[in-house]
Amino acid sequence: MITELPDTTTKDVSKQLVRLRGETGTMTLGRVMTLIIVVDEADADDALECAIHATRQHPSRIIALVSGSARGAGRLDAQVRLGNDAGGSEIVVLRLFGELTKHGASVVTPLLAADTPVVAWWPNAAQDVASSPIGRLASRRITDASLTKNPRKALQRRRDDYAGGDTDMAWSRTTRWRGLLATALDLPPYEPVTEVTVTGSSDSASTDLLAGWLAVRLKCPVQRAQCEPGRGLVNVRMERKSGPIELVRPDRETGTLTQPGQPERRLDLTRPGTAESLAEELNRLGEDVVYKEALVKGLPRVTDVPAGRKTRSEEVTA
Repeated sequence: MITELPDTTTKDVSKQLVRLRGETGTMTLGRVMTLIIVVDEADADDALECAIHATRQHPSRIIALVSGSARGAGRLDAQVRLGNDAGGSEIVVLRLFGELTKHGASVVTPLLAADTPVVAWWPNAAQDVASSPIGRLASRRITDASLTKNPRKALQRRRDDYAGGDTDMAWSRTTRWRGLLATALDLPPYEPVTEVTVTGSSDSASTDLLAGWLAVRLKCPVQRAQCEPGRGLVNVRMERKSGPIELVRPDRETGTLTQPGQPERRLDLTRPGTAESLAEELNRLGEDVVYKEALVKGLPRVTDVPAGRKTRSEEVTA
């Protein structure tokens, strides 16, 4: 069920939610969070579709704050979705115009689901999210550095401005890689890693975060090598006395894991989509300490390999 409320107020939107729940028999007790989406009109539909899929395991109140033109008189147009049109959640789309575009937090506050954590998601490039009015409402803030013009610089800003509850989809895209590398280290021979090289696109924030995670976890030198843009994470090589552990993904889909004393393994390393990455981030409503350590402590320990120069492991094998 979809109801349009043009030129309305948050009070009228709240009344409409209550009325529609009564008509459809929808309960609010199962809502585990309020998910606020801060988005522009061009990306609003895609963001809502991703949110619907991501919250099927986490029934929520989804509030999309869609910024329209800041010119002209202030106006709020709303849309309320319940039932099959909202998946397992209830959706409120708020389109802000005029002066109201500057006061999204004030507009959304009366509509927050009672006694549930607030998660904010910026599907577009975003800066200074923790200090923003919406960011201050949320206990968890989800961004995506890969959407910025310079993802590596965006991560540096995230590190400088980090606040508890911040996270980034570039981090959730490393989950499969982190699990495979950790499992490989749990197999014999149980030797320390002496150095690591992580290779990925020059615009891959996931490559940087994985390198930061390995620097914290392994406490050894970690190099970050670059390849051409658009390939994402390509290779992780961990040096040990008996020989390297290497996880390679040449085609953004299938990876190969090799290590001494173990058979070669071919693995699915397809890049997760936005809905999948969002769903993973919604599994954790508190601070992600591992992400914080990779971002804040790990990144400064990673050494960049200058373009054209061989990595240390390449120099040894040359």
